[in-house]
Amino acid sequence: MSNINEIQYRFPEGFWWGSAASATQTEGAANVDGKGKNIWDHWYEIEPNRFFDGVGPEKTSQFYYKYKEDIKLMKEIGHNSFRMSISWSRLIPNGVGEVNQKAVEFYNNVINKFIENGIEPFVGLFHFDMPMELQKIGGWTNREVVDAYEVYARTCFELFGDRVKKWFTHNEPIVPVEGGYLYDFHYPNEVDFQKAVQVGYHTILASAKAIKAYRQLNQDGKIGIVLNLTPSYPRSQNPADVKASVLCDAFFNRSFLDPSVKGEFPEELVQILKEEGFMPVVEDGDMEIIKNNTIDILGVNYYQPRRVKAKEYLPNPEAPFMPERYFDYYAMPGRKMNPHRGWEIYEKGVYDILTNLKENYRNIECFISENGMGVEGEEKFRDENGIIQDDYRIEFISEHLKWVNKAIQEGSNVKGYHLWTFMDNWSWTNAYKNRYGFVSVNLNKDGERTIKKSGHWFKKVSKNNGF
Repeated sequence: MSNINEIQYRFPEGFWWGSAASATQTEGAANVDGKGKNIWDHWYEIEPNRFFDGVGPEKTSQFYYKYKEDIKLMKEIGHNSFRMSISWSRLIPNGVGEVNQKAVEFYNNVINKFIENGIEPFVGLFHFDMPMELQKIGGWTNREVVDAYEVYARTCFELFGDRVKKWFTHNEPIVPVEGGYLYDFHYPNEVDFQKAVQVGYHTILASAKAIKAYRQLNQDGKIGIVLNLTPSYPRSQNPADVKASVLCDAFFNRSFLDPSVKGEFPEELVQILKEEGFMPVVEDGDMEIIKNNTIDILGVNYYQPRRVKAKEYLPNPEAPFMPERYFDYYAMPGRKMNPHRGWEIYEKGVYDILTNLKENYRNIECFISENGMGVEGEEKFRDENGIIQDDYRIEFISEHLKWVNKAIQEGSNVKGYHLWTFMDNWSWTNAYKNRYGFVSVNLNKDGERTIKKSGHWFKKVSKNNGF
């Protein structure tokens, strides 16, 4: 594709090409230089068997030590932007109180190195990594943690906001709700719908308070949130199927999208919570804070669709309440699958999300903040030159980008595409089971980095601003 005239899918000037990662998944150095424990460090200590191959967060990809080399590689494969996160427990080891100067030095160095290399840092404040000291008092179930988070956010803005101009309050806030309080795949592994609702509510309130604090500082940047928007497609146009999809959407997408962009919660969801007796504890003035502090910019994470149908059987009235009381999931016949992850691949979903944002969410400025394909056993695709021939990833990215491009042609305000992720990283309980990176990481050779075929391809896409 060296000939510029061969470009079929051209992107707007200044499009953000890059990738995304998080602190806990890449930094390693989990207990050095004064870092406090977060829930992942703790959970791994008490239940290492819950993690694939028993690999914990202290290993990961060692970005803490290799960030200079990694940022150089990002530049080499065409990044002009990169989304990272700050580890709350590294910066403020107990979640509240003293700031760790070693952490300030590390994040300053990282941010400066990005800017030096012409890569704009997009910085997230919370990516699933609650400080353990705050989890001990209930984590997001406890109102005090909302206040602690606001102080943490303000601290970050004051320390780094002179250089960082894109901030994100939370990454996929529905996931700690689902994982920690509904489906038992994140610590604290509770199944308690009332707590889940309170956690979700406090997370949105914390986000609004951080946005308010950011605007008070007049730092001339933008602040937003990153949501995993998973379209809920009904099995059929039968009213019962359609209603099931609307309610599923209210639980898992609009619960965070509506308050973040519109400053209000979806009526369908509020109605259900009232009827079922699960409303959160709300204090005076909260709704005003949420209403008046909506986001400037939205990160959209998209991997797979949800397919939904009306309930086949009446739910057990004695069972703990779950959102699935209102819908069932549906496996569409003939769907295209990523067999490694067990996820459906449906590229048009990204277009449907962007169209929905354009039509129903004031066409808010947004970007694809995560999209990607996890593959197990990628070593088998390594050629004689040591390069992983991940044509499946190139196909996955390009097919999604075609739909992003179509949305742009139709007026969508989407400004960039970030792959999950830059290099193979530690993926929570999955550890290194599935690899997602443009760059492979060899854990047996001190985390040796090798650019995959997709990384070389991406460099051309970024350079030509299209493909």
